Amino acid sequence: MLTVPLGRDGPPVSLIALGCMGMSDFYGVPDDAESIRTICRAAELGINSLDTADVYGRGRNEQLIARALRENPGLRDRFIIATKFGLVRAPDMTWKGTRGDPAYVKQACEESLRNLGIDCIDLYYQHRVDPNVPVEESVAAMADLVRAGKVRALGLSEVGAATLRRAHSVHPIAALQSEYSLWSRDVESGGILETCAELGIAFFAYAPLGRGMLTGRITDASAFEPTDARRSHPRFQGENFRRNLEVVAGRVRAIAERLRCTPAQLAISWVLHQSGAAPFNRPNHPHVVALVGTKKRAYLDENASAAALRLSPDVLAELDRLFPQSGVAAGTRYPPARMPELGR
Repeated sequence: MLTVPLGRDGPPVSLIALGCMGMSDFYGVPDDAESIRTICRAAELGINSLDTADVYGRGRNEQLIARALRENPGLRDRFIIATKFGLVRAPDMTWKGTRGDPAYVKQACEESLRNLGIDCIDLYYQHRVDPNVPVEESVAAMADLVRAGKVRALGLSEVGAATLRRAHSVHPIAALQSEYSLWSRDVESGGILETCAELGIAFFAYAPLGRGMLTGRITDASAFEPTDARRSHPRFQGENFRRNLEVVAGRVRAIAERLRCTPAQLAISWVLHQSGAAPFNRPNHPHVVALVGTKKRAYLDENASAAALRLSPDVLAELDRLFPQSGVAAGTRYPPARMPELGR
């Protein structure tokens, strides 16, 4: 498994990171035992980064990672553990908005440390920027956590280039996490990737499989379990779903069959080919990590092997033509009420 630096001079992080969100929330019924086996399998495959957040199951996902570390001595030293704060949910799991005030930043960190059962968070993200608190104030509070030895590196999620620069002027930002895939190429506009490259910020691409649409395994949205969050996502509803299944998934599947790989491997490999790091060397792009979420070992094995898949210039040009920066996906990325959280 190849690695890139976390930030300008941070520790090496594997090109594939394991997103743990779906192990506890949003994607159907949890299976803690299989999820823990999947975390252990990640270490065996050379994946050295786990991603979670306090909002995933309102702490339950962080606690699951703590259990995995507790039951498998030595596992803690094999992972860079990332978690996030800023999105707030009520006990009934309804969304309550965002918070980034300094008191909340420090309170959330203490809770995450307890949930994770660790004494220092390797990478601490502001999950979404609070529109009522200047990002400089939030990052200053996060920097206090670094000085206190409770956090090692800082990250932001779903912010624009100007906000990223403002935050970086307060304390070095090691990572930016935003959605990036063949059907979600928003970050290619507005100078976001170029800013990351200039400032030495690693880019973590979440949902590189389009929340499953790019795997070729989704055929019927009505089959989603009642607790599956995709039921509320416009891209998985009605005519949007039918169009995305035909156009988006269909195009990926056709090219993958020709290349003798799976659609998931093709989609992940494309994301990695957007990296400025060797061996991809995309001009003016940052180091890119594909943050792939799964709770099953079989899918993890499939996903991890994408790091070894090399796409020719002709295939990359074909994908760029078939999946332009905008217009290929029908529907917005999130439900309308949550779209204002993005790109602040």
